[in-house]
Amino acid sequence: MSDTSRPISVLVVDDHPLLRAGLGEAISSQADMAWVGEASNGREAVAAHAQLRPDVTIMDIAMPEMDGVTALQEIRREHNNARVVMLTTYKGDAQILRAVQGGAAGFLLKSTLRKDLLDTVRGVHMGQRRIPPEIAMELAQHMGQGPLSSREMEVLNYAATGNSNRRIAERLSISEETVKAHMKNVLAKLAANDRTHAVTIALKRGIITM
Repeated sequence: MSDTSRPISVLVVDDHPLLRAGLGEAISSQADMAWVGEASNGREAVAAHAQLRPDVTIMDIAMPEMDGVTALQEIRREHNNARVVMLTTYKGDAQILRAVQGGAAGFLLKSTLRKDLLDTVRGVHMGQRRIPPEIAMELAQHMGQGPLSSREMEVLNYAATGNSNRRIAERLSISEETVKAHMKNVLAKLAANDRTHAVTIALKRGIITM
């Protein structure tokens, strides 16, 4: 049971100083919350969490040095009851599924941050899991498709850099027919119309990076 007389301590992690400051001000303006610290990347976040032991951590998914999901996993390995809310700009980020599996307590979309921030912090502190409906729908949609296999990822990465099926076949020492079969699976799993569309979707969802 949480101590209701003590404000909810919140650690803010983002690589943009203005966003950290904005979140910190919003949290500090609430009688039942206290902004106890900040960090600008995942590595700093792990150290700050160990030192401050905040009730709730708000952490960006995409950060330099160590991304938010890796930091979440590290924090939860040390403190398995840590409550971490992940910040993301895009509801279809492939990292969201990793964050769910890593034990994220909730998600905030940067586009609806102002509206959802305080309710999410309070809900997560009470032990709830807060996932915006847009993200929940996106997760449900991709759950059934299955992740790309390592070979399908290789084919997609080569396709993304402009290689033809024949070139991909040579590089991976497989037949051109096999490349076509892998590409067909990739299109089905990503619900893409063609390879260019597949690359666009994969980049947008964070499945591959260029």
